[in-house]
Amino acid sequence: MAIDRRTLLGVGVAAASTALLGKTHAASEIPASRAKRLRRIATEEAWSIPEHIEALIGIGQTSWDNLDAMSWRPVTAASPLARRLVDIDERLRIMDQLGVDMHVLSLTSPGVQMFERAHAVAMAALANDRMAEIIRARPARFAGLASFAPQDPARAAKEIERCVTKLKLNGFIVNSHTNNEYLDLPKYWEIFEAAEALNAAIYIHPRCPADTMARPYSDYEMRAAIWGFQAEVGVHAVRLMLAGVFDRFPKLTVVLGHMGENVPFHLWRTDHWFERRRASYASKLLPSEIFKRNIMITTSGVEHGPALRYAIEVLGADRIMWAIDYPYEEMPPAVTFMNEVGISESDRAKVLHENAERVFHIEPA
Repeated sequence: MAIDRRTLLGVGVAAASTALLGKTHAASEIPASRAKRLRRIATEEAWSIPEHIEALIGIGQTSWDNLDAMSWRPVTAASPLARRLVDIDERLRIMDQLGVDMHVLSLTSPGVQMFERAHAVAMAALANDRMAEIIRARPARFAGLASFAPQDPARAAKEIERCVTKLKLNGFIVNSHTNNEYLDLPKYWEIFEAAEALNAAIYIHPRCPADTMARPYSDYEMRAAIWGFQAEVGVHAVRLMLAGVFDRFPKLTVVLGHMGENVPFHLWRTDHWFERRRASYASKLLPSEIFKRNIMITTSGVEHGPALRYAIEVLGADRIMWAIDYPYEEMPPAVTFMNEVGISESDRAKVLHENAERVFHIEPA
């Protein structure tokens, strides 16, 4: 039973979750060889605070024709999505039912990137402080990816330092484009400089396509997960590679969700045309070389064995982390998928927890 993002914005989320829990394996029924001895760390788990949701709802109620604003138009403070984003107790109950050990929390898309600069800086700091409080209260159950405001790169770099050194958060999340710009532009590179210096990964999470590419995605609900998200973040990732970001910051780690936002499945052809036009690009590295050195992917929202096995074959199991994408996706299918997918037990352990422990500096259990 698939639950898409539009369904989550409706009134039936709680009932759908209950139905899924009834259909999946209970934790006690999962084979011991796969369930009980492997820690489960889910690495792309959306979360928010009331102030953030209120601000996004406010944007949704304007006449702005931006695709992200349109996505927030149906949401109210009382909607199931808003409630689930802030409800830590319900999240923990479902995690306990399914044997999910930890969620790596991150401020839900589009984060702070639609706000005016000062508002964005303040909202990121507030959300990061609240996230740190949740993690301090339950350090065995939660880790966190901090937000920053690309609208002010200098302040973003300072917030990156604060979140690692003072709040002890585990990495960072950015929701792709900001003001229709991408992070390949050199004016944003002090963000990468700060993250690399602190060995902190940056997760590039989707949002709807930028205004500059929005028109074809405004029909047929294409703006979101069915196609717009992966198309938009895939563009962002390839821009970073071709712009020479990873030549300049060779130790930087970037994370892409949703099985790599389609990019791994096109690496052969991307390399092929890169070789034919090397002089056009700032990078000296093949895209595949960058991907295997600097980029991690997660399984979020892709419970498809052939896709996971392909990613393991092309990238290696060391480059893949498990994720659920809760509450936009439900936990039971993601747990069942990783219990049953046909991969080696050593690869399963890497995907379920070992890679997340390494990349996000999570203490091994």
